[in-house]
Amino acid sequence: MSTTRQPPPGDLGPEPDEAGTTSAPSDGRVRALALSDASGVVPLARDFTRQALYDWGWLPAATADRRAAAEDVLLVVSELVTNACLHAEGPEELRVSTNAKVLRLEVTDHGAGQPEPRTPHRAGRPGGHGMFIVQRLCLDWGVVRNPGETGKTVWAELAAPPS
Repeated sequence: MSTTRQPPPGDLGPEPDEAGTTSAPSDGRVRALALSDASGVVPLARDFTRQALYDWGWLPAATADRRAAAEDVLLVVSELVTNACLHAEGPEELRVSTNAKVLRLEVTDHGAGQPEPRTPHRAGRPGGHGMFIVQRLCLDWGVVRNPGETGKTVWAELAAPPS
């Protein structure tokens, strides 16, 4: 898994543009939520994402695999938004987009830090598991920085559930 490179073109999700944001898939399945002035941003982000999953047919899940895929998405959203709260002066925006193969999550913040899994990872140690969880559940993830601007966009891509 990567923390700085863009995914290669091809079968992964929507490609980011030069500004580090993805363009909307041609079928219009993209949502954005401003988080900069919100309170309770983690549950707000999860509820927003859950509604998108309902609207896009991921939920209600007809099988255990589809339910697990939706729960993985909600867990990754929680981890990315929590990390922005704890380490990056709070999240600015959450973007959720999908196509037939991949769901992409993007959390934009004003922090200068570089997210990375804690190594060595110790399962029994409190805290520090967020990016390890993201790394384990996602096809890929990374960070996009805009030259000359503060902050970054942390993105993660998960496989769409089996049909």
